[in-house]
Amino acid sequence: MSRLSIFPDHGDGGDGALPLPKLVCNDPASIQAELADRCVGFEQWPAAHALPPDADQSTILTTYASEVARVQRDGGYQTVDAIRMTPDHPEREALRNKFLSEHTHAEDEVRFFVEGQGLFSLHIDKEVLVTLCERGDLISVPAGTRHWFDMGPTPSFCALRFFNNSEGWVATFTGDSIAERFPRLD
Repeated sequence: MSRLSIFPDHGDGGDGALPLPKLVCNDPASIQAELADRCVGFEQWPAAHALPPDADQSTILTTYASEVARVQRDGGYQTVDAIRMTPDHPEREALRNKFLSEHTHAEDEVRFFVEGQGLFSLHIDKEVLVTLCERGDLISVPAGTRHWFDMGPTPSFCALRFFNNSEGWVATFTGDSIAERFPRLD
């Protein structure tokens, strides 16, 4: 079940302890409304197609061609790919560590989860919005939004990724260690 937890971006009393969340919700309409208030898109779509365990990027994109076309049409995204992570993926640790550092993008970060789950943490103003995305969730993080992503130590997800540039995923890391203070997908 998708979940949104909203925290203040600082620890209580300066001791570095994780503050209590101001809000925790599992209701998709509430998640959508809270994120929309901060200009973040969130929708739930049917992820109706089961993928074979050995599905490659071409198979995944063909299977979800109508969803890909819709997002590309509505958002003007020129490039799309699929990332599929499994617990035995040889690069899982390196990729997890890369995505766990707070960063921004010069373009929107748009993901449609067709399998599994991932944890997006968005650092907006004085809040951190920890958003558990699961199968069927579409999230659109606006360009310039500070955030990080956790796939967990044993990742199991497949997401379609949409880009406005032909280079794909390009990040600018902030150097802020804030991600170390907030919940991870463990």
